[in-house]
Amino acid sequence: MDRILFIVPPHLKFDDFVNPSYNTRIVKKKYGNFGSVLTDMPLGALAMSAYIKKHVSVESRLLDFNVVLNKLDSFNYGSFADFFRDVLSGVQWKEYDPTVIGISALFTPSYRNLIDIAQCSREIFPHAVIIAGGGVPNNMYNEVFRDSTAFDALCFGEGEKPLLGLVRADDKPRHLQENSSWITQQKVEAGQPFQHDFIEHLDEIPFYDYGLLVTDDYGLNPALTAYAGVSEKTYNFHVMTSRGCTNHCCFCSSHTVHGRMMRYYSVDRVREDFTRLRDQYGAKTLVFQDDHFVADKQRAFKVVEIVKELQLTAVFQNGLALYALDRKMLEALKSAGVNQLMLSVESGSERVLKDIMHKPLNLSIVKRVASDCYDLEIYTNVNILIGLPGETKKDIDDARAFLKTINANWFLIFCATPLVGSEMFEICRKKNYLKGSYIDFDYKKANVETEDFTADYIQEMAYIMNLELNFVENCDVRLGNHAVALKGFENAIRAKNDHALAYYYAAKCYEKLGDLPKAQKYMDTAKSAAETPFWRKYIDMFNVPI
Repeated sequence: MDRILFIVPPHLKFDDFVNPSYNTRIVKKKYGNFGSVLTDMPLGALAMSAYIKKHVSVESRLLDFNVVLNKLDSFNYGSFADFFRDVLSGVQWKEYDPTVIGISALFTPSYRNLIDIAQCSREIFPHAVIIAGGGVPNNMYNEVFRDSTAFDALCFGEGEKPLLGLVRADDKPRHLQENSSWITQQKVEAGQPFQHDFIEHLDEIPFYDYGLLVTDDYGLNPALTAYAGVSEKTYNFHVMTSRGCTNHCCFCSSHTVHGRMMRYYSVDRVREDFTRLRDQYGAKTLVFQDDHFVADKQRAFKVVEIVKELQLTAVFQNGLALYALDRKMLEALKSAGVNQLMLSVESGSERVLKDIMHKPLNLSIVKRVASDCYDLEIYTNVNILIGLPGETKKDIDDARAFLKTINANWFLIFCATPLVGSEMFEICRKKNYLKGSYIDFDYKKANVETEDFTADYIQEMAYIMNLELNFVENCDVRLGNHAVALKGFENAIRAKNDHALAYYYAAKCYEKLGDLPKAQKYMDTAKSAAETPFWRKYIDMFNVPI
């Protein structure tokens, strides 16, 4: 009987963990500040484990290095490779002695971790079949095989059916060579094509194997606690009710793994799963990971109604298509206890949305949805990307001007990242716009330079827009909603405890709310932080009277 070990690498680079940059969330540990590690439940591994166990007798376990990092009181390793080797050499995993090791890597900040984990696994478990799946190996197999000899194969697309075939095979090396959903070094060298092997009817996948998790380990996920509008920080369970996305946004590469055709779990199955999560696991909040939840709007209404009936609430971590968020949909979400939404606006420039991003959205919809959410008291986080090829400084200025006019609670400003497999990546590679290695790209660091802007300009402008939209021009302060504004400022302080502007504007809110001692305390902290050159630069830029 096979023993499968699913491994999830850290979602950030070693340097970003031990030396977090000024514009990232930090976590305090015993011996200093470290980068914040996201702990989303690894739904791919949970789905594969459930599907395999439905058909064959196997044992499976999960090692999520993000959880391990979050739980450490201190970190004394000189590299992630040393950390991986130490953990994998522990008695727990040596005694388990996996026969198949599957590593899941979704985004490029995990790339080096993927390579190091495979090498450590090969050293410690020399007889195991080592495979990998997710967006990184799916789109970067040339780079993976160039940098590592530890992998037996990489999965092309979704992994349930390919992994089942592998587990069933008596001759696993031969199966990997003969099955077109497995990428091997030999096939790449021979120029052989690869094929997706999707499950068309998602109900064929059993209830996800949440038993692989210690669910409390995911209760304080920074990806969720970063949302000031979410009050319930525990008993959160990630779910996915569909796969695929019909949109063609230039910056997205999800279609390379899941395809563009929508596939769904039936509404009855969704109800069954949500009920089980509530009754068996104590779920209170469902964190939806669907790429395009509202592709079928009537189905979306039914799923939201199920959430309401079961007295749960929901967070849509990937955002919802704004064109589907009419007043009726927003009222349905609000009645189901949804008090926070991610609005995937992506740009405040009409030209960028239409001509560059290919996003089915216009700014009048953005303004209407934001206003409706504000009226319904749904806290909104607006997602914005700047620095795409073809975008100009004027486009960014236009976006800044527009975004200051909408009634949104908070803005998340990111540097556009050319994900391998996306149209944006191909444009950047063809026109030589990539600055440095594309392997380590993330949304906090600009790595694209064009005829219109430098990477340094985009990096700085992203931070300026963050300060301007969230603090200097904060919508809730402007509209006198100081208690709500304070949620965002306090959240910023938790992420960066020397944030001069967050302390200043929080102090002003406490003053308006009548808590004068707290207002004075925060103002004193703001003045102290303002003495540093870093904060003085921005205080002077915006003429903040600290």
